[in-house]
Amino acid sequence: MLTNIQPRPNSAMSEDDKRVLGRHDQFGIADLYLNETESVFHPWVGDVWLKPLRFDVRNSLYVTILWAKKPSGLGRHRHRGPVTAYTLEGSWRYEEYDWVAQAGDFVQENPGVIHTLTSDTGTKVLFFVQGSLEFYDEEDKLTETQDVFGFMDMYIRYCEENGVPFNDKLVF
Repeated sequence: MLTNIQPRPNSAMSEDDKRVLGRHDQFGIADLYLNETESVFHPWVGDVWLKPLRFDVRNSLYVTILWAKKPSGLGRHRHRGPVTAYTLEGSWRYEEYDWVAQAGDFVQENPGVIHTLTSDTGTKVLFFVQGSLEFYDEEDKLTETQDVFGFMDMYIRYCEENGVPFNDKLVF
């Protein structure tokens, strides 16, 4: 992690700029680097696995790679905050929409609608999920709600049950 970053000795910054930059050391959060092994995939729903990259508890933001190892899906759900996704491999779609996200595609989801994530091929997707995620049955009955703390708890329990050290650098 990088901390205590100060201007160069011959910096052209004003004293005001230097003082403001120094506030990072006082109040800022250090940058983060994770190598490939510092987080592991864990099971979530059916054949869908997650690899958490960030639990931002201050902003209720969860960053993860979703991996559907084979054709599968999540079930009906609704986001209560914005979601962004970048497809890394394979393809996925929402049954309620007419598009299919392929590798290299970007998706911006706005909160509020119920939809059903499905992959007909298997997929890996980088997701940024803010706020809660609600799951519904076929009669629109709420069956479960998850937020950043629920996702974090799921990962911590998986680590504990499988002898994998929990990396607290994931918590922001």
